[in-house]
Amino acid sequence: AAVPAEHPLTGVVHTAGVLDDGVIGALTPERLARVFAPKVTAVSHLDELTRDLDLTTFAVFSSASGLFGSAGQGNYAAANAHLDALAHRRRAAGLPGTSLAWGLWEQISGMTAHLGAADQARMSRGGVLPIGPAEGMRLFDAALRTDTALVVPIKLDLRSLRADAAAGRTTQPLLRGLVRSGRQLARTAAGDSGGLTRRLAGLAPAAQEALLLDLVRGQVATVLGHAGPDQVGPETAFKDAGFDSLTSVELRNRLREATGLKLAATVVFDYPAPLALARYLHGELGTTDDALSMVNAKIEDIESLIAGLVSDESKKAGIVLRLQGLVARFNGVEQTEESTVAEQLESASADEVLDFINDELGIS
Repeated sequence: AAVPAEHPLTGVVHTAGVLDDGVIGALTPERLARVFAPKVTAVSHLDELTRDLDLTTFAVFSSASGLFGSAGQGNYAAANAHLDALAHRRRAAGLPGTSLAWGLWEQISGMTAHLGAADQARMSRGGVLPIGPAEGMRLFDAALRTDTALVVPIKLDLRSLRADAAAGRTTQPLLRGLVRSGRQLARTAAGDSGGLTRRLAGLAPAAQEALLLDLVRGQVATVLGHAGPDQVGPETAFKDAGFDSLTSVELRNRLREATGLKLAATVVFDYPAPLALARYLHGELGTTDDALSMVNAKIEDIESLIAGLVSDESKKAGIVLRLQGLVARFNGVEQTEESTVAEQLESASADEVLDFINDELGIS
């Protein structure tokens, strides 16, 4: 109402926002309200109060977090999804409306000043690169020239995303038109597709623990943006190293992928230092029994060989029948419908299975 009639209001650009990040279990009504106020409430007021004006532009700065999801930003993602929906609603009513769901900006602002090296590294690992100021302004101009309610100005590292997909890592559903997902190999319950169980097999317990400690320290270094695992103290508490709820969940996810174990989201708090966490993984992987480790490693070798015959069903079926027959002979009984392979394996000791594989398949 205070805008002079001789210079009427013809455009609205809303850029305000605040962050209050945290895992979803920590979000309270107050934390939701704080993030919703400058986004949902403010833009709703602008929409209502300018509907009778002859606007040429109604642009709102949203975030790609509302489309892709972003760790620890459930409140912020929801608020920005509201802006995207409002732009669609305005367009449907014949009014101007453009929501720009921005990716990461290179320029430090009040909202991104809190981001440290670990935060920046996490975003880069997700395939998102920062947008420079000049590039961002060109994207802004281009967005206002479109007839689309929602545009997504974001800078993607497609080479990195395609490498992740080729390695079998999950691709964001919205990016599957740009990135072809690789075939994710099945994992055994006690190991990972990268051969961790095989590397542990035959090692003394102390060497197994050392290997797992190196694994944990390496993942910690990656999550925190350190140059290498040497910068991670074995007994330095995660909270003292700079971990928060978001980085703790990322470390859990990375260790889950590396080990194949089902790890709780609280594992970093339950075992609050790299050495303690490595010892926990050691126990969960069941690697203290050298004979059992060797058996598991050899079974993984056999599984890999059989998987290579996936296109030749007759050969694969023949090998499966042979293995079933060998298990039955190993137990000294004829295989019957009631005597399944699973039951026979369950009753065999680790040494017996190891001898059986060595004798029948010629593995030394």
